[in-house]
Amino acid sequence: MRTFLDFSSLNLGPASVLNGQLKGKRADKRRPQVTFLRMCSDPSGDSRGVAGGGDSGRELGLLGATAAGRRLDMSAPFEERSGVVPCGTPWGQWYQTLEEVFIEVQVPPGTRAQDIQCGLQSRHVALAVGGREILKGKLFDSTIADEGTWTLEDRKMVRIVLTKTKRDAANCWTSLLESDYAADPWVQDQMQRKLTLERFQKENPGFDFSGAEISGNYTKGGPDFSNLEK
Repeated sequence: MRTFLDFSSLNLGPASVLNGQLKGKRADKRRPQVTFLRMCSDPSGDSRGVAGGGDSGRELGLLGATAAGRRLDMSAPFEERSGVVPCGTPWGQWYQTLEEVFIEVQVPPGTRAQDIQCGLQSRHVALAVGGREILKGKLFDSTIADEGTWTLEDRKMVRIVLTKTKRDAANCWTSLLESDYAADPWVQDQMQRKLTLERFQKENPGFDFSGAEISGNYTKGGPDFSNLEK
């Protein structure tokens, strides 16, 4: 048995989510259109749902990888359960979650902490190893400088963790620096998909979205549900 979610277009007026079901009156043509996100089991089972938004007449689909009876450690971070979408660079890779940006830099084996010079500011990062500059420039977007950290792992990799100032699915970094280390279009698309699923996971902790696939209107983090009256 496979769990799936689908977006079915509805034109609704004032609505609310009650016990997993969208309640509301059908709207007239002047009201904005929203979407109903329905979750059910395939081929049969109980339906649950949360409110969503979308384009009129357009079907959006979301396939979940959670099988019936499967046990998951939901306490583990979403990125550990779902995997990450990395962007490769000459010195290593970077990837992101809703809240953080991770930079992994490969350094010569045997590197010591005292060999590393790392400066982290809200919109700037600089890293040198043994006096050789590896990474320096203005970040794609702002971060919280006081929460930035770096660690040396196994004396062969430097991991930098930056906390985003804007922590939502719409803030998908397309490059690490303003003018360098950009993800190619396919990687950018996969990054946005992952952030959208992470957003759904955060908003609906009772479901598991870590192995899901999503299609349709997931740009800018997917539909905005905040205008629905609860």
